[in-house]
Amino acid sequence: MTPSLVGPTEITTTEFQAISQFLHQRTGIRLAPGKETLVQGRLDKRLRKLGLRSYTEYLQVLRSPQHPAETRQAIDLLTTNETFFFREPRHFEFLGQVIAPAHRASRPFRLWSAASSSGEEAYSAAMVLADALPNAPWEVVGTDISSRVVAGAEAGLYPISAAEKIPTPLLRRYCRKGRAEYEGLMAIDRALRARTTFLGANLLEDQSRLGRFDVIMLRNVMIYFETATKAEVVGRLQDMLHPGGYFIVSLSETLNGIPSRLRQVQPSIYQLPGADLG
Repeated sequence: MTPSLVGPTEITTTEFQAISQFLHQRTGIRLAPGKETLVQGRLDKRLRKLGLRSYTEYLQVLRSPQHPAETRQAIDLLTTNETFFFREPRHFEFLGQVIAPAHRASRPFRLWSAASSSGEEAYSAAMVLADALPNAPWEVVGTDISSRVVAGAEAGLYPISAAEKIPTPLLRRYCRKGRAEYEGLMAIDRALRARTTFLGANLLEDQSRLGRFDVIMLRNVMIYFETATKAEVVGRLQDMLHPGGYFIVSLSETLNGIPSRLRQVQPSIYQLPGADLG
């Protein structure tokens, strides 16, 4: 007898709205109508794993203080976005040609990839800084709300196809082709990884423990935030910049209408007024 194939559990409009509200409360991200299929595709396996019959039952699990691990898993699944090395290259050109060479302070240059996902943005910045500041101390900090992608970023292993986006000189200097059990993979150079740290962090919470930075990159994230959430996040993060530091958003984003002390120097690139004497 051939077993019948069971399709994915259908999500109702009410359930989708409830999950969207739950995600918004935890991360600031609002799922727009039309994302129902995405939610089903990412969460259906969890319902099957837990033996649940509906998303209403799954929401009961998420709201229960007895299941924090499942809450983290759901957030991981719903917030993971596509990224790749040297996405929006003009930002990395500005970092290497303008920002880094002008650094004169006696302290290390610090860059924060504030929504680092699987690490490509942070490692791209690290390659640029290694080239631009060969004799100066620097460090990159990457944070993401997803513990799963943070763990992957720490490993510094990527499909060999990811190399296509990396400029050839930097690829040769800072990446290694995997062999044996790492066949088909590319590894970030160990010395580069030593200067790049990844941590779990929720941008809706105070992250001042990370210290101050010369550059904060917050790209392709605020498009999912409502205006009030954007203002809250920008207000908090600008206070973590050194005077004269830069705040970089995606080319598809803007801080227009968001109250801040930041001044635009190029589309998507903003600077905090003042001079840091180190």
